[in-house]
Amino acid sequence: MDSNFTTNHQLNHRTIRFFQDKPIPDELMDHLLTVMNRTATSNGLQTASVIRVTDDDKKQQISEVSNQAYIAKAPELFIFLVDAYRMKEIAQASGSDGDDYRSMNVFFQGVADAYLNAQNLTTAIESFGLGATFLGSVLNDSQRMIDILDLPELTFPILGVIFGYPDDDPELKPRMPLDLKVGENGYPHSEDILADLAPYDEEMTHYYDTRQKNQRSDSYTKQIIRKVENPNEKRNELLRVVKNQGFDLNIED
Repeated sequence: MDSNFTTNHQLNHRTIRFFQDKPIPDELMDHLLTVMNRTATSNGLQTASVIRVTDDDKKQQISEVSNQAYIAKAPELFIFLVDAYRMKEIAQASGSDGDDYRSMNVFFQGVADAYLNAQNLTTAIESFGLGATFLGSVLNDSQRMIDILDLPELTFPILGVIFGYPDDDPELKPRMPLDLKVGENGYPHSEDILADLAPYDEEMTHYYDTRQKNQRSDSYTKQIIRKVENPNEKRNELLRVVKNQGFDLNIED
C-alpha cells in the first residue's frame, strides 16, 4: 500500500540534533501548539503541561543534565510535564477535600498525556519540514530538572523535545522486525532471541559503520547488554523523586 502525506513523513522520521540559526515564525509556533492541544487525553483530564525553555542559562543546565551539548544550541526546547498540580488547585478552590490527584493512577495518566502531546507535536513539526529530537535524557537527574525549572509539587518532568529547521541529514536508523514486537492475542515470544535478532544486528552494525557522523562498531544486542550491565543510579531512583513531588506510590516500604 502506498503511503499518504502523513505516513510518508512518519516513515522518514529521523532524529535531528543540529539546526539552522533560524527562528520558527510565531504564526507557525502558534499553529503547532494548537495542534498539540488537540491531542487525545486520558479521561479528558489533560494532566500534562509544557514548559518552553527560552532562557539560555536554563538550556545550558538542561544540556548538562542530558549530557548532550547540542541541546543548549537548539532553537526550541520544550519540557513535557506530568501535571496533577492543576487538579489540586481546582479541588482546593472548589472546597473539595478529595486528594486522589496524588494517586499513581493520575500520575500515569499524566505520563500518557505528556508522551502523546510530545508525539503529536513532533508529527506536526515534521509535516512542516522541521526536525526534532525526543529527550528521554531529562530523566538523568529529575530532581535537578525540577530545581532548574522551579516546578511545584505534583508535577514531574518526563520528556523533552528540541526542534527547528534542520541543519543535518542523518540516515534512517533501522528498526527491529515487526514479528519480534507484534503478537496476536499474546506476547510475541522467541524460541532463540539471539538467532532471531542476528539479521537485525547485522543491519545495525552496517548502519553504525557507514553513517556520516559518530561512526562506531555496535549492534542492537550490544546496546542492550551495556544497558543492563551499567545501571544509571539516579534514573533507578526516579520513584523517590516522584514521591518527593507529592505523589502517593501506595506501596509498602
